[in-house]
Amino acid sequence: MAILIQVVQLLSFMLTAIVFLDIIVGFFLTPYHPLRRTLDSVVNPLLAPIRRILPPVGMLDFSPMVLLVLVWVAERVLVGLLTSI
Repeated sequence: MAILIQVVQLLSFMLTAIVFLDIIVGFFLTPYHPLRRTLDSVVNPLLAPIRRILPPVGMLDFSPMVLLVLVWVAERVLVGLLTSI
């Protein structure tokens, strides 16, 4: 079970890093840059359902923050379930 816990934690870390990188890159690169397009292709499908429920507030988009919280909660629940087995 320890390996599964490490896999869940690694996937959670990688997704968190990708979301943060997408946010940072979004400030500096144009939407047509290959790196930004690649990151957007990974992150946008995860953000789309959240954006349907939580619209942007002015110029602020809180959907990445909600996604990160959901990823962290899912990680904690999965790790908790795996440790109890």
